[in-house]
Amino acid sequence: MPGLAAKPVIDIMAGVKSLDESRPAIPALAAIGYCYFPYRPQQMHWFCKPSPAFRTHHLHLVPFGSKHWNERLVFRDYVRRNSATAKEYAELKQRLAKHYKFDREGYTEGKGPFIQRILQLAI
Repeated sequence: MPGLAAKPVIDIMAGVKSLDESRPAIPALAAIGYCYFPYRPQQMHWFCKPSPAFRTHHLHLVPFGSKHWNERLVFRDYVRRNSATAKEYAELKQRLAKHYKFDREGYTEGKGPFIQRILQLAI
């Protein structure tokens, strides 16, 4: 999101028809340097690049129109339209990044209550 503080990682969400039908993407993406992890496998196929220890890219293959897909877009659109919310989110991310410097899961979970609150407002 323009102007929003972010970690130095390119985060991409790509829509797929289904998780089962997108399984052939796993070896295809591995061939171009993406590492696959079964992180939240009921929601997405998750990849990183160039390695788990040093990540410059995250790629999430998410079923188009799924709850996960729709919530991410609703959240993104709400934050883009509300500068005060964007500022609050940026401050939260900065605090969490310091606190969970080496704990990706802790960082992600720490954003959860904020994201849920915004989804309730947006929906």
